Amino acid sequence: QVRLVESGGGSVQAGGSLRVTCTASGNTGHTNYLGWFRLAVGKDLEWVSTIDTHNGPTYYADSVKGRFTITQDNAKHTVYLQMNSLKPEDTAVYKCAAAYSGLGAMDLSEKYTFWGQGTQVTVSS
Repeated sequence: QVRLVESGGGSVQAGGSLRVTCTASGNTGHTNYLGWFRLAVGKDLEWVSTIDTHNGPTYYADSVKGRFTITQDNAKHTVYLQMNSLKPEDTAVYKCAAAYSGLGAMDLSEKYTFWGQGTQVTVSS
């Protein structure tokens, strides 16, 4: 079992920055891929970014590419999502997710086995 805990959400004005953090505990051998999804009111769950925790390749949705950066601290089993140039449409609950297998597309929520509760990010115009 893997437990994922997010932190670092908050409120910011458009153009500002925030960093959200996801810390994994438990059987971290199942966290070969750690990703971020977001859920906005009235919208479907949207994949944001994923990192391969062993080899380091990173993946981004087109909507955040160039603005968001995913990094990791393996010693702390922690993944960070640095969000710059935030827009009101980035407002959502950001949820961390862990996957074991590299098979399948990174943006499929079904790929991820373990999920955190989420942290709210609010961007005002």
